[in-house]
Amino acid sequence: MTVNILTAKQITEKVLNKESLFILDVRNETDFNDWKIEGENFEYLNIPYFELIDGIEPIQDKLPTDKEILVVCAKEGSSMMVAEFLDEAGISSSILEGGMKSWSEFLHKTKVYEDQDITVYQFVRVGKGCLSYMVVSDGEALIVDPARFVEQYEAAALEAGAKVKHIVDSHLHADHISGGKMLADKTGADYYLMKSEGATFDFIPLEDHEKIVFNNVTLEVLAVKTPGHTPGSVSFFVNNKLLFSGDTIFVSGLGRPDLGNKVREWAKDLYNTVYSKVSEIADDVIVLPGHYASLDDEMNASGFIGATLGDIRKRNEKMFNTSEEEFLDQVEKSASSVKPPNFEEIVSINRGMVSADVEKMQELEIGPNRCAVHHAE
Repeated sequence: MTVNILTAKQITEKVLNKESLFILDVRNETDFNDWKIEGENFEYLNIPYFELIDGIEPIQDKLPTDKEILVVCAKEGSSMMVAEFLDEAGISSSILEGGMKSWSEFLHKTKVYEDQDITVYQFVRVGKGCLSYMVVSDGEALIVDPARFVEQYEAAALEAGAKVKHIVDSHLHADHISGGKMLADKTGADYYLMKSEGATFDFIPLEDHEKIVFNNVTLEVLAVKTPGHTPGSVSFFVNNKLLFSGDTIFVSGLGRPDLGNKVREWAKDLYNTVYSKVSEIADDVIVLPGHYASLDDEMNASGFIGATLGDIRKRNEKMFNTSEEEFLDQVEKSASSVKPPNFEEIVSINRGMVSADVEKMQELEIGPNRCAVHHAE
């Protein structure tokens, strides 16, 4: 037997197809409990690799004989060592190529919408719960909330017969490094961001553009001022059909307003957003958020993360149908939850105040996103 190597793409397919998989995660317990590969039919055993240096005998009776075994570690090396021990014991297994680092960086592309004017793709960063988008119209592409893997958006645009011409960030991200500035520098595309987010580099302020129109096609991107998650959070309303909601509205909750240490103040903004601006948008509009909390719960039957606004209102009734005081109390309560790892340093990078090499960016981004406020059960 030999050790098989599976890519993040292959694991993602198992997640989406709801396949069975037994994961032997050999990272330390804290890292495993904080963040792991999640699948509806996945089983787990977490044993730190250093407990297996003398062999896998202590866990041999805990391993299945009728299921595929995937060994996972942070960067691949430790999982290979353990998988080789398994092989010596006559147990077949696979490892995740590049470890959790590669899992954090993989983008799964899927088509979410198409009509005579536009085609829309969603990029699901399965390991982080981050979502970004590409809107294609007549040879031009608009990228919404890009991750730092800019070559993947360029390749996707090329495959769709388009060039990246427009880039928008819904807000200054706190859980991952934005690819907006990098993609703009590489492609020469126009890059839009709210001036109130405090970025120090050159960009086009969204405050000056209520609409971004290109190609004489009916593709309007309207910046709906939706403060709450951050003071300059916006959503993008496309053709009165799609709402790219950034971190303001999720399928299962709302954007958390506590990352600037102004919980009550920003929660009021979020309340006003929900009850004055969002309330005016029709139920049949498709909401495409910037994050998700649970792939199994939030991916719809069409295979993308999103829902009609009407469905989201029903799903989060306690947030969309409550008094201001109850809303603020609920948001304040959720604000005591753990904040995104390294969020202050990530914000500084996204603001252009400090720079980081690829290795540093990888290190900062390891872990889950924590940007949502979920409705109380």
